[in-house]
Amino acid sequence: MIIDLPSTTTSQVNRKLVELRERGGAVALGRVLTLVIVDDDGEHLEEHIDAANEASREHPCRVIVLARGSRTAAARIDGQIRVGGDAGASEVIILRLYGPLASQGQSAVVPLLLPDAPIVTWWPSAGPKAPEQDPIGELAQRRITDSAAERNPIRALQTRRKNYTPGDTDLAWTRLTNWRAQLVAALDLPPHEPITSATVTGEADSPSTELLAGWLAEYLKIPVKRIKTASAQGIVAVQLERRSGVIELHRPDGKVGTLTQPGQPTRRIALHRRSTKDCLIEELRRLDPDEVYEASLHGLDKLSAGGGKSAAKAKNGKKPVKAASK
Repeated sequence: MIIDLPSTTTSQVNRKLVELRERGGAVALGRVLTLVIVDDDGEHLEEHIDAANEASREHPCRVIVLARGSRTAAARIDGQIRVGGDAGASEVIILRLYGPLASQGQSAVVPLLLPDAPIVTWWPSAGPKAPEQDPIGELAQRRITDSAAERNPIRALQTRRKNYTPGDTDLAWTRLTNWRAQLVAALDLPPHEPITSATVTGEADSPSTELLAGWLAEYLKIPVKRIKTASAQGIVAVQLERRSGVIELHRPDGKVGTLTQPGQPTRRIALHRRSTKDCLIEELRRLDPDEVYEASLHGLDKLSAGGGKSAAKAKNGKKPVKAASK
């Protein structure tokens, strides 16, 4: 069910929610959190709402979407409520703010927050430089950004590193979960020798590749070389060197990876790029600070640049194709 409320107020939206609940129980109260989506872009708004709806099936929540309208228009709020089949296991409230109200998102959100429930803020497109200092971010226990959605993903990642506050996270980090799991599993197999150095190869503007290299540098305490390539998208390969040989996880097509290591048979591993929905579901499973992500941000300072044919292509003016997910 979709209910449009043009030129409305937050009080009228709240009253409509109560009316729906009293009329037929269309809006349940068993919500575990409030998810606030700040979407200034608006181009992919429905995709972001769909991802939130899918995530709500595991984490029942109230979803509040702030979509800023024209700043030159007269001050007004156009609202929309989605419940039932149009809202997954959540209730979706879309507020489009116009004129002077476009910069008053916090004031519009506060009256609609669930009482005594955690708040998570998600910027699916361009996010603030310091999420914790943003008016909407100040309300949240958890703040989710996506460096890969920025104009300059690597610069955005470095900015987030400088302004990190416990509770911040990035979907570029969440996309690494399968890579990290496979590498840790490989290191659990014999021979149990220390890793002496590592090389991480990936797209030039891939923040996930940067974070993977930072994670290895921080936790293995080894030199890590970051090689930029224009021949593939996202993360391409990781090589871990030790005395008995090289462990390599190579994914040239963004779908299937090949794991090779001395003394073990070569294995093919499913390494599809993770969808926004899957990453959002994972992030909503925890509300405490992610210390591993924080440490990996610190590891970015320890990386060294690498060369090679693919890197030379990028230097010669062949711009890599940007991937939305890694």
